[in-house]
Formats: sequence, C-alpha cells, structure tokens
Amino acid sequence: MMPILMSFLGTFMVGFGPILAKFNSNNVEYSIRAFPLGGFVGFPDNDPDSDIPVDDENLLKNRPIFDRVLVISAGVIANIVFAYVIVFAQVLFVGLPVQESFPGVLVPDVRPFSAASRDGVLPGDVILGVNDIELSKTGPSLVSEVVDVIRKSPKKSVVFKIGRGEENVKIDVTPDENTDGTGRIGVQLSPNMKFSKVRPKNLSEVFSYSGREFWGLTYNVLDSLKQTFMNFSQTASKVSGPVAIIAVGAEVAKSNADGLYQFAAVLNLNLAVINILPLPALDGGSLALILIEAARGGRKLPFELEQRIMSSGIMLAS
Repeated sequence: MMPILMSFLGTFMVGFGPILAKFNSNNVEYSIRAFPLGGFVGFPDNDPDSDIPVDDENLLKNRPIFDRVLVISAGVIANIVFAYVIVFAQVLFVGLPVQESFPGVLVPDVRPFSAASRDGVLPGDVILGVNDIELSKTGPSLVSEVVDVIRKSPKKSVVFKIGRGEENVKIDVTPDENTDGTGRIGVQLSPNMKFSKVRPKNLSEVFSYSGREFWGLTYNVLDSLKQTFMNFSQTASKVSGPVAIIAVGAEVAKSNADGLYQFAAVLNLNLAVINILPLPALDGGSLALILIEAARGGRKLPFELEQRIMSSGIMLAS
C-alpha cells in the first residue's frame, strides 16, 4: 500500500498557518504547520500552471479508482483516528469522565437583590419541589418545568422545597414581574449532576473505556448534525466559523483543561462527518463522483460537467 501512496505527486500538510518544518520525499512535499487543527493535501491535477504532462500516471486523476478513493478518504480517516487517539490519551492520563444524575434542579448562582436572594435561596441549593410538584426524577427537562412555574407566577408566592446540605427546607419566593408580564426570581438553574473520573486499572480497561467514550461522542456528533439539518432555519445562526471555534477552545482551556480533550475529539469528528458528506467541493463530493464513475463501468463523467458540479459547491460555500 505504501508504494502506491508514495508514487503520487503533491503536497501533504498537517495543520495550518506558518510552516514549522518541511521535507520532500518521492515527489511529495510534507510540512507541519503552526496550528495543529486539520490538514490539507494538494495535487498538481488542479494546478493550471503545473508543467507535469496531463497523462502522467502519477497524477491523482490518472490513478485507479481504488487508489483515488483511498487518497481522498485519507483526510476523513485521519480525523477519525486522531479523535480516537485524543480520547485514548484522555482515558489513559486523565480518566474516563462519568456523569451521575440526581433528583431535583441545582441552583449554581443567585443574583444579588433578586427575588430569590431576598427570600432566602442560596447558591448550591437543590430544588426538590415546586408548589405541589415533586421533582423526584432526573434529567434536563426538570429545569424547564421549574422555569415554567416561575414564569407563570409573577407577584404570586411559589413554594420551593429546597435540599440544603443534610436538611430539607421550604421557602416561599415571590417572583418579580418582567416587562412582558412573566415572572422571574434571578437564579441560574441547571440539572443536578455531578461529574467524576474513573481511572482504568489496566490496558484492557483503557481500550474498553476509550471505545465507549469514542462511540458516545460519535453518536452525539451525528445526532447534533442531524438536528441541525432537520431544523436548519432555527440552528443556522448558531453555526460557528474557525475564529469562533478557536474562541470556544480558549474558553474551555480557561475553565477546565481536561475539557480540551473532548473539545478536540468532537472537533475532529465534526470535520470527519462534514467532509464525508456528498456535497460538491468537499471530499465526500469527490468520492461521490468516483463512485458514479465506478457505477458507469469506469467511464468518467464529462470533464465540463464535473467542473460545473464542483464549482457550484464552491459558490455555495462562499
């Protein structure tokens, strides 16, 4: 397999930005860039100024179908492998993050001079009940239930059953009224969850934990992209570009360095899934054209048609 890959002509870059190091081998230029996110493979096939004959067998477009599929898929495969390596390193050096859910809704923060502050709600309290509603189950939906009761009760007393340390207390809170007529008490609410880490005892558990975490993250990424496409009009404004993604990474690093492992793994999985989509100008689009060629018995689509398809993708992306 290696001689086939090394016979291609082109450039192979890891990361982006300024070049840190580079070398040439068998007509391929390899370089490592300053920012280790993603990579890029370039071929003289698409360089109009290239002096390489168009019928050169080492040009990508002249290679057999299997070779081209392998090369074009390499970026996606690298993203997937890198994501797994990151998860593996997290489990090995930090431990497997474990989330445990408890009944009720946590109050991480209470705003000064708010209704909750005036009536005695404290940061760290756990809301176990609202009026006659017992919050005995677990899950993120409990937060919306509590918010719904508060919003419907401006200037009306709401009885909270609060878990505080080892004791339970009842507190009457009278929500203030917003300009739109809804109630507010000035607290931050979140699901009552605790996070811990499980350290593997041996190498077998490292692989077991890594596989479990990797497939869990993969499912979450696929589900998120599915929801994005199904509700595109509502979610389009939340799609972030490279600058915003780097900013999120910086925030993750400041708040929890361990979270960088999952952030980097999810980022690579997102890149892999997006790039494999059969859309023009993406690797998946090129793969789709090659599969069409294979289905046609090795006959390529007319060059002008392929160019129009790929150009349409570039125009949509811009």
